Amino acid sequence: MAVHDDLLLAAETPETPIAEIVGVGHDLIQQAEVFISSLWRPWILYQILIFVGIFLAAHMVRHIFAPRLRNWIKEREDWPMWRIRWMLVVHRRLRGIAFVVIIWLVIFVMQEVTWNSRSYLLQIIGNLALAWLLVALTTRLIGNPFMRGVARYTLWAWITLRILGLTDEFSALLDSAAFHIGEVRFSLLQLVQAILVIGVLWIGARFLSRTATGRIRGNNDISPSMQVLAVKAMQIALYSAAVFIGLRTIGIDLTGLAVLSGAIGVGLGFGLQKVVSNLVSGVIILLDKSIKPGDVISLGDTFGWINSLGARYVSITTRDGKEYLIPNEDLITGQVVNWSHSNEFVRLDIYFGTAYSDNPHDVRRIAIAAAQSVDRVLSSRPTVCHIVGFGDSSVDYILRFWISDPTGGLTNIRGNVYLALWDAFAENGISIPFPQREVKVLDDSVLSTRQID
Repeated sequence: MAVHDDLLLAAETPETPIAEIVGVGHDLIQQAEVFISSLWRPWILYQILIFVGIFLAAHMVRHIFAPRLRNWIKEREDWPMWRIRWMLVVHRRLRGIAFVVIIWLVIFVMQEVTWNSRSYLLQIIGNLALAWLLVALTTRLIGNPFMRGVARYTLWAWITLRILGLTDEFSALLDSAAFHIGEVRFSLLQLVQAILVIGVLWIGARFLSRTATGRIRGNNDISPSMQVLAVKAMQIALYSAAVFIGLRTIGIDLTGLAVLSGAIGVGLGFGLQKVVSNLVSGVIILLDKSIKPGDVISLGDTFGWINSLGARYVSITTRDGKEYLIPNEDLITGQVVNWSHSNEFVRLDIYFGTAYSDNPHDVRRIAIAAAQSVDRVLSSRPTVCHIVGFGDSSVDYILRFWISDPTGGLTNIRGNVYLALWDAFAENGISIPFPQREVKVLDDSVLSTRQID
């Protein structure tokens, strides 16, 4: 009794947040007591028994039809994937669907044969079941599992309170739990409202971002680098607007947080210098169009084509299937070879040597013809062969040819040209020398051999 008197005494002083919480909680307890006492009325008990029977009937419907529905879905091999996914959702929610259908049929019959008050509890249960089912089905449109779960349970809680008529009491209870930061007041009600409003706006921003991204990437008049830049800028603008509008909608004054956000920004700037540097470097890369998706580049020992441009890194796929994530800062500060910056034409050089006994004019003609016989070598750009020196044992040549598909690889085309030279030289009797040594026996010297056991 002493504790109860203390709580009542606290409730009489509404200037304290604890007193507000106790007062709202007391009202909720009184409503719960009234509801529990009403359960002992005869027609309330009858409705509870009808509810149990409807639940068992829905469970039997699922037990009978769920396996058949699953086998029927398996036979629909020509259906698109999205339709199969929705049928699987219906399969998982079959008991809930059957429960909603049966309970509303029972409610309709009871309203026709008896008073509405004798189906009041069933109407509440039917509204809750129908609302929960619609929320479960519509939230499937949200792709992110975490956001889908937050939206689903939040809507379930809000709809349940709305149907039970407890929204005002629950809102007062959440609003009474508050704290102050300077002149700004924060409460649990504002937190819940912020989650709901920002969540809806975030989902809307995500939908608009995906729609606009598809249109931007489908526009061939925009360069790939500008497409990436436009998509990133649009996403930042949409998501920032969703958070800003959401906070302003629930009445939070953002000007009071300007100093705090500035201090946090400075701290993040010092602590995340590399991250900020990569972000800024990514924006510079997109603006100056030095590299773009599809370009073939070399950075150190890494050679491949750009798969995607990210906010922090660039994804490069090599010929052996490896994917390298190169920080944007390395592409700005390091030396990068872009094989397809202004055009796709790439000139390759290979070196070889022939014997001094071979006519160099014939060697040059045969080498050019051999290179031109390889498929990827361009015939529109001339292949040339020049003498670059007289070596110790060979005449040294350089063979230069052009290709237009560096994404197909460089090592393989060089190997094919070398193989074509080998076949052409063998066919025309041109030899490829290798270093040899002569041993000369001087006069009056003795050359002897002995057998080693």
